[in-house]
Amino acid sequence: MNFKNKVIALVGPTGVGKTETSLYLAELMNCEIISCDSMQIYKGMDIGTAKIAECEMARVPHHLIDIKNPNEAYNVCEYVKDAKKCLEDIFSRGKNALVVGGTGLYVDSFIKDTSFTEASGNEEIRNELSLYAQKNGNENLHRLLEDVDPESAKAIHPNNVKRVIRAIEYFRVSGEKISDHNKKSALTASPYDYVYIGLTRNRDELYERIDKRVDIMMEEGLLDEVFSLWNKGCTRNMTSMQALGYKELIHYIEGRCTLSEAIRILKRDSRHYAKRQLTWFGRNKDIKWINLSEIKSGKDAAILAADLIKNSKKEEE
Repeated sequence: MNFKNKVIALVGPTGVGKTETSLYLAELMNCEIISCDSMQIYKGMDIGTAKIAECEMARVPHHLIDIKNPNEAYNVCEYVKDAKKCLEDIFSRGKNALVVGGTGLYVDSFIKDTSFTEASGNEEIRNELSLYAQKNGNENLHRLLEDVDPESAKAIHPNNVKRVIRAIEYFRVSGEKISDHNKKSALTASPYDYVYIGLTRNRDELYERIDKRVDIMMEEGLLDEVFSLWNKGCTRNMTSMQALGYKELIHYIEGRCTLSEAIRILKRDSRHYAKRQLTWFGRNKDIKWINLSEIKSGKDAAILAADLIKNSKKEEE
């Protein structure tokens, strides 16, 4: 059975265990990995984004990690273009592509080859909306979205400032609601031979892992990492500093809260983010789910995922 030029998307919430499974799955399926994490693209943001270690990357070639400086903006339009270039490169070597991450909008837009107009991004508007959120709060920013695109407002949580800004920005520049754009894109057939594998865990176990991971990040020097970026001029309004772990600790550095309070908020917001990710991916009927709470190891999960991929190919034939 020929699996050449296959695109496999391995998705799931933060802290679920995607990295370990992805390495084994890439080896089993002759893949190179395209990262689909909107924050791992940034250099110097290693601990807080749980970036894969160099020794692990030595096992399997990785793409779209450390491609931007923290003071640079990045969005889904750029990601789709960059990921397509990586895909062509990977296919040229006779390999399959394993897209790994939890940024649902990015992976779905890539798999669907979503077309964005060149005019759909505007940094001036993005900065204006970011400042508006800082001065007036996330709820008031969200009300601006409700005024122009009520459907998107229902789907996007007020605290997901990046996506709220993106939706308002898209409307202001293109004159089209991003919810309407997404509906049209969903009806478009993917140009790729793809399969989705989703990783999940029992909710209590997932939340416990997330809390523990925050503690480990702090022990590994997350605060020093954020201090370093802050000293280099990284501010709260930058796209990169909206990442979990960075915005909370910058609040502490600026004297807005205590360190214990920042850590508490980070754990809480990380759990909330995982819940939103599960809601996003739960709407995707293409995903074949694996519950890691029922699997002994990432290696066993990869073996099961490979079987699901092979069976999906047989079903198509």
